[in-house]
Amino acid sequence: MTDSVAVAAVTFDRPDDVRTLLGALSQQTHTPHAIALVDSGTESVAAIAAQAPAEVTYVRSLANLGGAGGFSLAILNAIASGAEWVWIMDDDAHPEDPACLATLLEAAKARGLDVVVPLIVAPGEPTKLSFPFRIDGHLTHDRAVVEPLGFIDNVGQFFNGALIRTDVFFKVGLPDLRLFIRGDETDFMLRLRQAKVKFGTVTSVALTHPAGWGEVQEVLGDRLHVLVPETPFKRFYYYRNRGFLTRKHRRVRSLVADAVGYPLFFLKKGDVKGLAKWAGTYSAGLRGAKFGPMKDQKF
Repeated sequence: MTDSVAVAAVTFDRPDDVRTLLGALSQQTHTPHAIALVDSGTESVAAIAAQAPAEVTYVRSLANLGGAGGFSLAILNAIASGAEWVWIMDDDAHPEDPACLATLLEAAKARGLDVVVPLIVAPGEPTKLSFPFRIDGHLTHDRAVVEPLGFIDNVGQFFNGALIRTDVFFKVGLPDLRLFIRGDETDFMLRLRQAKVKFGTVTSVALTHPAGWGEVQEVLGDRLHVLVPETPFKRFYYYRNRGFLTRKHRRVRSLVADAVGYPLFFLKKGDVKGLAKWAGTYSAGLRGAKFGPMKDQKF
């Protein structure tokens, strides 16, 4: 099967998004030969999967595996289909263009890459990036700044829309189940770099995905930012996982930036309680502690 692609998708209580995603996948000019959908939600979307234009391997998980565990299970099912490539999708990430997959494949082959990632733009606002890029030292959400570059080497916003050659997973492994959410994508990208797997962002094609603009907080103008998720659930995993990955990958610059940025951010707000929660959770990550379901954590 030349250039055969299997989609690895996850969902958690977003039935309307699942319908949109499966519909968009069926309209791709390069048709995926298999779709593996892992559902960890409280209510099954099996009926929606059964009505999809394409055949879907529906995997129901009665345990919430998080993004990392869900993607791992979906990826394994996609690999088992015999596909040469795996295209990873969250339920709320939808290809902007029917030629999205074909464009990613063409770019991968033209550049000799094993991994390519599209741009991620905001639903209803295609001129704005959902997540920023740092270009020439400045953070930008402006698609018009990034798109003319054509390709951004060695940088990608995983996992939404990432097209990955199957062999890569045997080199770097699957997303780390321990990270649950918020950090599994960063860990995977760092593992790609360490394994010297060639990858990058193709700026001529995009997926839509809800924006994370509200999470990016300026500390020292455009020179230093911190990311503060909007809910305690997301903050816990982000802070813990960031600490864990700082130690695992020996990210000295990240450690310095966090040690300066977060105290400044919380103290400027007068949020001593927020600072204490960040420090406790981040330091637990540095120690490799507090893994497991959040219900066991006090946050």
